[in-house]
Amino acid sequence: QGFGILFKGRLVCFYNYECDLGDGWEDPEVHEDPEELRIKALKMGANIIEYVFNDSGD
Repeated sequence: QGFGILFKGRLVCFYNYECDLGDGWEDPEVHEDPEELRIKALKMGANIIEYVFNDSGD
C-alpha cells in the first residue's frame, strides 16, 4: 500500500506501508524471498525512479 503527498500537482513524497522494497533488492539469501516477489520489488522501484525523472507534473 502506498501513499503520496502532492504539492502543486506534483508528487513530492511517497510512503509505502507494510512493505520494504529494499528486501527484494538485496541478495536472495538475505531474506529468502521468492524470485517472483523480488522481481515485483525491483519493478516497483524502477517505476518510482522512472516517475521521478520523467514526470513533468502536467
